[in-house]
Amino acid sequence: MSTRSAASRRLLLDVSLACFFVLLDTTVTLTGGSWWPVHPDKLAWAMLVLQALADASLVARRRAPMLVIAILTGFTLLISLLISPAGALTPAHMGNVWAPYGTVLAAYGPFYYCKDRKDQRTAFAAVGVMTLVAARIWDPSAVVITIAVLRTAVGPLLALYFNARHEMLQALRDRAERAERERYLLAEQARAEERARLAGEMHDVVTHRVSLMVLQAGALGITATDDATRRAAEELRAAGVQALDELRDLVGILRTAPEDDQAPATSGLAELVAESTAVGTPAELVEQGDPALASPVVGRTAYRIVREALTNVRKHAPGAHVVVRVSYGESQVRVSVGNTAAPVPAASGLAATGSGLGLASLRQRIELVHGTLQAGGTPDGGFRLEATMPSYVPTAEPAA
Repeated sequence: MSTRSAASRRLLLDVSLACFFVLLDTTVTLTGGSWWPVHPDKLAWAMLVLQALADASLVARRRAPMLVIAILTGFTLLISLLISPAGALTPAHMGNVWAPYGTVLAAYGPFYYCKDRKDQRTAFAAVGVMTLVAARIWDPSAVVITIAVLRTAVGPLLALYFNARHEMLQALRDRAERAERERYLLAEQARAEERARLAGEMHDVVTHRVSLMVLQAGALGITATDDATRRAAEELRAAGVQALDELRDLVGILRTAPEDDQAPATSGLAELVAESTAVGTPAELVEQGDPALASPVVGRTAYRIVREALTNVRKHAPGAHVVVRVSYGESQVRVSVGNTAAPVPAASGLAATGSGLGLASLRQRIELVHGTLQAGGTPDGGFRLEATMPSYVPTAEPAA
């Protein structure tokens, strides 16, 4: 319905413009502003009607702009030849331009409605021929030539201006749409990074704390002297194992490995080792060198390495002895976490609660600071994780 209404409005506009130029050229001609003779005869009146019909062809200026140019050019050529050399008409003013004013609108059409380059080349040729006919180059006059050129140049110039303006506005709209899409993608990226941060926190912090709770509940169930306490401890342990399973699934959905600028640095290593020892996994910390040599981002990465390694030992080798060695050098920081073979088999429920992404996340974190990670079993049945990182990695630190 809207398309049909728009077409009706365009047709109404074209009819109105055609009527306007019919009236304009008829009035100008009858008042002596064009080719009208002093003593008009039947030929003059016939040519006046023919001029009105030529102007009326402007109704088709959108659908057939080249045809409209051909009609008006043909009429101008005919009236010019009837005046000279035929001498059938004698204008009252020989210095007037005999081309109708409808040529202005006719010259506009092909440049605005024909977008193809080939069509526009044809339009230039057609308007050029119309200009030559209107200027009567076979009977040159500076005034006539100037007026004819100006009259036929107005339409193409306006058409080229409106086309350039349309293309500029379209380019601005495209740029705005592109910017909107980019804003949408940036918002999606921000949401993805936030999900990544949440997943990293759940894996690195919540899983660590819940595994401690599960081990403490298991130890309480073994050492408790009454059945009620043992049942409560077992229920607590089972709930913790279930929570770890659910966290594993959630981490699998939200998995990322973002750098957490708020994580503790090397100053928190002693607390990690103390927590591990308190829940039945004896650990010792051996530090060599000055911790201040490690830049903040390297210190946070070292903290994550030790935390992940101790969590894995509690899951897969409970009761094993762990040695955490951190060496701070001027060019490198080495972190090594090794454990002996487990004195007792790992609890199947707790061992199965990992997301399977811990070492992969660590490797990604370490590669971000241009470090390397090696992990594998030892000859005595234990496991060793060793990371080497540069001491200094630039990072933007928040103000204290």
